[in-house]
Amino acid sequence: MTRYSAFNLLREGLRGHTGWGKAWRSPAPKSSYDAVIVGAGGHGLATAYYLAKNHGLTNVAVLEKGWLGGGNTGRNTTVIRSNYFYPESAALYDLSVRLYENLSRELNYNVMFSQRGMVVTAHSEPDMEMAARQVNAMRLNGVDAEFLDRDQVRKLAPLLNYRADMRFPIHGGVLQPRAGTGRHDAVAWGYARAADALGVDIIQNCEVQDFIFEAGRCVGVHTSKGDIRAAVVGATVAGHSSVIAKMAGCGDLPITSYALQAFVSEPLKPVLDTVVLCPPFGTYVSQSDKGGLVIGGGLDRIPSYGQRGNLPVQETVLAGLVEMMPALASVKLLRHWAGIVDVTPDSSPIIGPSGVEGLYLNCGWGTGGFKAIPAGGYLFAHILATGTHHEISRPFDRNRFVTGHLIDEGAASGIAH
Repeated sequence: MTRYSAFNLLREGLRGHTGWGKAWRSPAPKSSYDAVIVGAGGHGLATAYYLAKNHGLTNVAVLEKGWLGGGNTGRNTTVIRSNYFYPESAALYDLSVRLYENLSRELNYNVMFSQRGMVVTAHSEPDMEMAARQVNAMRLNGVDAEFLDRDQVRKLAPLLNYRADMRFPIHGGVLQPRAGTGRHDAVAWGYARAADALGVDIIQNCEVQDFIFEAGRCVGVHTSKGDIRAAVVGATVAGHSSVIAKMAGCGDLPITSYALQAFVSEPLKPVLDTVVLCPPFGTYVSQSDKGGLVIGGGLDRIPSYGQRGNLPVQETVLAGLVEMMPALASVKLLRHWAGIVDVTPDSSPIIGPSGVEGLYLNCGWGTGGFKAIPAGGYLFAHILATGTHHEISRPFDRNRFVTGHLIDEGAASGIAH
């Protein structure tokens, strides 16, 4: 395989490949189900699994116009954490971390969850004050957190740039020891296999083209494989939630879609055994079990459905990595890609009723979708099965944009959601 430097990668515009889900054998759809879930990504598959396991609903279909896990689930940077400020967010994401901790045993499938910790660096005295505030908030919310000085950060991540004349010198940081990484395709396949074993139908190459309504209620979907009726319909289509909402007559969602870029390097011997985020550079990095560095950055500034991103953001992310860790300047990059993420005004998800009876939404996760897969599926399954919110999902109802009870983690935590 040809190896590309960072500059060759930017010039060639290579993308990653996420075709591992194509091997799934899809059954023929039945004419009706107790529940239909649109989107066979992590959240859709997890929802189907928890509907069957927790609520006894096995007559469930998960519909995917491509192949399972071929969207954002296969295009993320695998970080799992719950270092949030607000109690509502902490409850949601720490539920997900707790579910991840037992997920390999529960699914009998190794999702390769590695709790190597995550360090968010601080680069000034005001940053250190905000870091202390973050640690206090996390601990009050029952989430593990440690306040680190410069020497403690250096012990955890010696490869970082600790020069005094660095543009943003490192003063310290925040550590969440229980954070870490997981294997994105393993999470999707684990949930798919477990849901399938419980009787769920996972149907690929089945595009939802419209919704079926009777007396104002959604009672099914028109698909490329025929009409499928359902007692309840749930949509988990990250990146295209607005399209589905307009198709169903839900009106405009408070969502904008952006490209979120990432990179993987050539395999290296172990150089980094934690996840590191340096906010001034907008760059974060971890090392996978295969040895590749997994590198991510912030959202593209221009709304887009293009799964390759834009050059200015690519250059910013890679320049940030080189300044964070100069020793990596000559490392070759193997591939680059972008996922399409739905971002709400308060950078928090929408979970709950769509406004159309019989149709429910799980969307707007922004950059937080992969880490929230177990919790998102667990909570969305509760809503579809009972018609009511779980206590943890209630604050994330779409109605908060009417009442003004926003959960603005993008501002409160100082990091992307």
